[in-house]
Amino acid sequence: MGTNFITPSDSAQEQADFAYPQREAAFFYGLFLRGHPAETLRRDIEIPTAVLAKWERETERMPELRGLLERIVEYRRHVLAIFESLIGHDAHAGPVQ
Repeated sequence: MGTNFITPSDSAQEQADFAYPQREAAFFYGLFLRGHPAETLRRDIEIPTAVLAKWERETERMPELRGLLERIVEYRRHVLAIFESLIGHDAHAGPVQ
């Protein structure tokens, strides 16, 4: 069929992939500290609306994917929330003396 979706049988790998959103957030925060614009990084973390629409169509065709795709969306939102908290903390911390 040619799709690149993770199947429900990949649950052990899936658990490992979603275990540490703070690692991914820290990666993006490191890019921020190196001068990458926060807005660009936010766009990289978020799932574009067009992709969400495509996934919705896929779940109509393959309902067994719905749980996984919902988990991916929630994971990315969690990564973004952690990233935002890191940026907010950095902005309030003030200069290092």
